[in-house]
Amino acid sequence: MKTDRFRGRDFLTIADYGREEIETILEVALDFKRKFAVRESHRLLDDMTLFMIFYGMSLRTRNSFEAGMTQLGGHAHYLSPGEIYTPALDEEVREYRTESVSDVARVLSRMGHGIAIRCFGKAVHWVYGAGQEVLDGFAEWADIPVINMESDIYHPCQGMADILTMREKLGHLEGKKFVMSWAFSPRSQKPLSVAHSALQVTSLMGMNITVAHPERFDLDPRIMDLVRANSEKYGGSVEVVDDMAEACRGADVIYAKNWTSRHYLPPEVDKPMFEEVKKLFEQNRHWICDEEKMKLAHRNAIFMHCLPADRNFEVTSAVMDGPQSAVFDQAENRLHAQKAIMALIMG
Repeated sequence: MKTDRFRGRDFLTIADYGREEIETILEVALDFKRKFAVRESHRLLDDMTLFMIFYGMSLRTRNSFEAGMTQLGGHAHYLSPGEIYTPALDEEVREYRTESVSDVARVLSRMGHGIAIRCFGKAVHWVYGAGQEVLDGFAEWADIPVINMESDIYHPCQGMADILTMREKLGHLEGKKFVMSWAFSPRSQKPLSVAHSALQVTSLMGMNITVAHPERFDLDPRIMDLVRANSEKYGGSVEVVDDMAEACRGADVIYAKNWTSRHYLPPEVDKPMFEEVKKLFEQNRHWICDEEKMKLAHRNAIFMHCLPADRNFEVTSAVMDGPQSAVFDQAENRLHAQKAIMALIMG
């Protein structure tokens, strides 16, 4: 595939890229990983700048992007909304505190070569989809590529690291069973984005997908429709169950991750109803990936989580630190997958 077809494009959701394009990103990521291991220079973005706007905390995302830009020969600027005029949609603009997304996007476009944004949750009053609206606004007004570092709907960079890890661990992925399971957490305020992007990319690869969650934790029906369409096209399957143990039986990959209930977030309700969500959470404390559930999977199955994981709530430490855990491989692969994305769209 000609890689110039990537140049100048945004990376907002995996759905914007076809399977062949995703395969190309993975090939480039693996090449970068090899070069990094043997300390071979791969400075494809010399003297280029990535502006990173974080509306929330980050460990893996911030450091993988900063390290990645350095290794590619460029530089990443960290922009905290609390230290700049916070970029806001027009209806949220407040004098001397915020600045319109359209203005910020056009200014940064004249100073650098890419804009990466993380926006969800409290920053947008937990209105489901509002974080993605901010990213879409940047993409509309910027003249340089915009990268989604996580919104309330999508986390495509995590999805790329996830599928890179599965490819390394399992080889050929078509027909392998991928389980995306809700898991309990004491904290009820987590987005749905990781699950959405993991399902998007695994369905592109023809995996047999099982989604497991208790009642009222169903994922976005628009995403599920896309996942089913991908599966029909590429030969996989999709099922949804309400029993975690049932889902884990015969699995090749178990991805246990907490997310909130979108039914208690605006615009479905007037304001976030996290007390009601907590009641739902408490009813489902038994949704944890432990050694017994891993025994139900294939002997060589892997456990995955995007991190940070709520140990001994979402997953036991015995599983997370055990021989089947791939969580730190996933974290490492954030670096290489994102370098491939940046090199292809910014280079």
